[in-house]
Formats: sequence, C-alpha cells, structure tokens
Amino acid sequence: MTAAPHDCLARNEWICGTYLSTRRHILADAVVQHLQLTAVSVGIAVVIAVPLALAARHRRWAAGPVLGVTTVLYTIPSLAMFSLLLPVYGLSASLVVAGLVLYSLTLLVRNILAGLRAVPEETRQAARGMGYGPLRLLLAVELPLALPAAMAGLRIATVSAVSLVTIGAIVGHGGLGNLIYAGMNTFFKAQVLTASVLCVVIAVLADLLLLGVQWLITPWRRRQRP
Repeated sequence: MTAAPHDCLARNEWICGTYLSTRRHILADAVVQHLQLTAVSVGIAVVIAVPLALAARHRRWAAGPVLGVTTVLYTIPSLAMFSLLLPVYGLSASLVVAGLVLYSLTLLVRNILAGLRAVPEETRQAARGMGYGPLRLLLAVELPLALPAAMAGLRIATVSAVSLVTIGAIVGHGGLGNLIYAGMNTFFKAQVLTASVLCVVIAVLADLLLLGVQWLITPWRRRQRP
C-alpha cells in the first residue's frame, strides 16, 4: 500500500507542513526549554565572568591563571565535560547548564578583559582627577568603555550556547536537540530538519537582539560615526 500523494509524513519528506501543524506543541515545548537553558547558562556565566575579568585586570598575576583555566575548560570535548559533571549533577538540566557555563567563561572573560585593557590610561587619569573613586571609575568609565568588546563576547557565547544546548539531548535535557536526536535515531527527516532550522533561527535572532541591545546602551558610539 502506497502513501497518499499529499501525505508528506508517510513519505518521510524533509519539508513537511503536516509535521509543523501536528507537532506544534512539541516544537513549542522544545523551543521554550532551549531558550531557558541558553538564557540561564549565559546569565550565570556573565555573573561569574565579570569578577574574574576584573580580578585579572587589577591583579596582573591573576590574568595568567584565569585565562589559562578558562581556556583549558573550553578545550574539553562536550561529551567528556558532561561525563565529568555527571557525578555532581546527575541526569538533570543542571548538568547541561553547568557545562554551558564553563564553556561560556572563556569567551566572556577574554572579551571583558580585553575591553577593560583597551580603556585609555589617560581617560582613567582624567576621571581620577575629577574625584572619581575606584568604584565610580569602574562603573562610570571603565565598564561602559569596555561594553563593545564585552557585548561581542556575549554574542559569541550566546550563539555557541544555542548550539551546545543540543548536546544535552544525551541526558534528556537538550531542548530542540531532543527532537534532533530522536529524529536521527528513527530517520524522521522532517523532525531533524525542522528542529535544526529552529536552532539556527534562535541563534540568529539572539545575536540580532544582543546587537540591538548593544546599539541602545552605547549611544556614544553612534555619535562617533560620520
């Protein structure tokens, strides 16, 4: 018995509108989980990366160890990373979040530190001459000037996290990766393609959103353009 000509699911086609209409709730749940894992992971990584970068900036001896450790963490294969974290977090979403946090640290720390180091020393001296203390200097001068480099790191870390979340499918917490993994096991073409395309769309939209945020919070860069 042959499949109906209009039944793209039965024919197992890559592009299938019926799949989208019949699995929209499954897709929506996967997208929500994907976004949650990405946002939580990158958010925690930012909270950790900022003080690490500040420590490396103000204490020269700390720069080497901080950059060295975060770089080593980034070189660990994702499957090995999850295996190392498994005894601590078990088969949970926390395992995926912890792994993504560690991977994001390298990109964030390096870019935040690069931005802080790029602040001209004469700018710092001028601020001190105006009575700025260390905290005010950091918040009002150094961090704002370091924002472009920091945001570049955040954008790369976010896009990378969107991709790496799919690896969480091996422990059942991979967002769209769960659908990709299941679809590959059953050779369900429409599911694999749809979930993969949604990952790309999320990554592109997240990058554009962060680019827009950077544009809004750095008005002085817009004024510098001819």
